[in-house]
Amino acid sequence: MIQAAICTIGDEILIGQIVDTNSSHIARMLNSIGVKVARMCSVSDDNSDIKSSIDALLKEFDIVIVTGGLGPTKDDITKKALGELFGSRGYYHHEGQWEIVKKVLTSRGIELFDTNYAQADIPEGAEVIVNRLGTAPCMVFRFHETAYRHSPVLYSAPGVPFEALGLLPDIQKDICSHFNLRSIYHKTIVTFGIPESTLAKKIELWEENLPEDIHLAYLPNSITGVRLRLSIYGVDAEEGKRRIDEEFSKVLPILGEAVYGEGEDTLQDVIVRKLIAGGNTLSVAESCTGGRIASLFTQIRGVSKCFMGSVTSYDNSVKRSILGVPEEILETKGAVSSECAEAMATGVLKALDTDYGLATTGIAGPDGGTPEKPAGTVWVAVARKERDGHITVSSQMFRFSSNRSVNIDRFSSSALNMLRINL
Repeated sequence: MIQAAICTIGDEILIGQIVDTNSSHIARMLNSIGVKVARMCSVSDDNSDIKSSIDALLKEFDIVIVTGGLGPTKDDITKKALGELFGSRGYYHHEGQWEIVKKVLTSRGIELFDTNYAQADIPEGAEVIVNRLGTAPCMVFRFHETAYRHSPVLYSAPGVPFEALGLLPDIQKDICSHFNLRSIYHKTIVTFGIPESTLAKKIELWEENLPEDIHLAYLPNSITGVRLRLSIYGVDAEEGKRRIDEEFSKVLPILGEAVYGEGEDTLQDVIVRKLIAGGNTLSVAESCTGGRIASLFTQIRGVSKCFMGSVTSYDNSVKRSILGVPEEILETKGAVSSECAEAMATGVLKALDTDYGLATTGIAGPDGGTPEKPAGTVWVAVARKERDGHITVSSQMFRFSSNRSVNIDRFSSSALNMLRINL
């Protein structure tokens, strides 16, 4: 099987100044065409470090994809290092990329300098995949087998994420034309409401009986839940699909309603599909989640068909005046209570005239908790308008013990899952 390594170059990644998103996009592309990604690494903006690191990767892998270290100033360190590693004796000017450089910079009103011209200079012997979105091209170095006892190919792309992403289709096309590839097949199901350790224990026997060539991965996320991914390598897509579907069919009855989707599904995706399919509408009242749930919904295309709006009732005065929460509840039960959550859900349903109302009220922390209601406590309520106009409402308490931002994420996802189950 063809194996690949992905390497990012830049001190800004190593010191945590920016987050590397390029590697995940590249890995997905490679997996989709049957290339197994076996290594990811990051190296500093140092000539010797770049050469030694890339040299080691080329010895081991068929494909190495590098991003970063390309630019019109001293940032253009990768090109020099890779040219030296490749054994290039000089540079040639690539007119196609130069035309893009001129077009990009003049459209932005930026004056052209010699350093811009040099961006289209390519190490001798290297090929070019033209970058139509920026000034630095993707360089392709095809090493002869005498160098590494096999013939690895090195792709060097710019580090700017949207430029690197824009180059991936052409890099994919080049890989497919130069390598004999076999399929990798992945399938993922998504669960919520079962902690990873509990989930592992629940499906332990099923996992132990998986065929040796089918691999299971647990992918936990505080918002989406735990994803279970099965992978099989070196088979055609049809066979891979058949065999993995067969294994998942054995575990679905064990997990029951904890499974809510497949692939990249999120709780909010599934909820929106269910609401639209049923011709229903939703409104949200948020206190401790501060608009997080509404934000998750409004990121979905077409959500306006079912999501009417939200009220961020952070202060009790808003709970009273906008949502109609009775003063008696706030005084005797408190804002963090089942009674308040249910009144909020009912109030937003009535105020925005929707079929469903979802509400959250709690203590995100780190301050504000009490022995009876510690930080990390949230009450969630779902109100539903019945066909006869009567409103039914239910609530549930959840408790978490993370920091404020993680608690808010978990409050939000717990609320979404409760709504999903009610739907």
